[in-house]
Amino acid sequence: MSYLILKSLHIMAVIAWMAGLFYLPRLFVYHADAKPGSEMSETFKVMERRLLKAIMTPAMLVSWALGLWLAFGVGVIDWSSDFWFYAKLVCVLALSAFHSALAKWQKEFEADANNRPARFYRIANEVPTLLMVVIVLLVIVRPF
Repeated sequence: MSYLILKSLHIMAVIAWMAGLFYLPRLFVYHADAKPGSEMSETFKVMERRLLKAIMTPAMLVSWALGLWLAFGVGVIDWSSDFWFYAKLVCVLALSAFHSALAKWQKEFEADANNRPARFYRIANEVPTLLMVVIVLLVIVRPF
């Protein structure tokens, strides 16, 4: 039963993390069009900081901790034949790198130093979607 609870908690943390990975770049799209120093810009700063610090980063850390616990501690991975897991791990590392990029961009917005257009963030907003599709297919289908 503890395995199922851990797995459930892992999935909940991943959902919270993914929600933030989808939403924060969308906030950046609108923030990029707001005049620096304006009331709207200042509101976006608060929203972005709270989303990143209070939801996304804790959810990412819990996702990683429980995912590693499930893989290593519970021993549900056959390291000699579950190659899908290695591919998933690469994708999760890419999501983590994207999270780091979002944190960097948030700091730029916080300092009124953003120099990217809204279009950049619209395109960036697709990255977590593509990685999520690959991860879900790898976990469910286990193609190799």
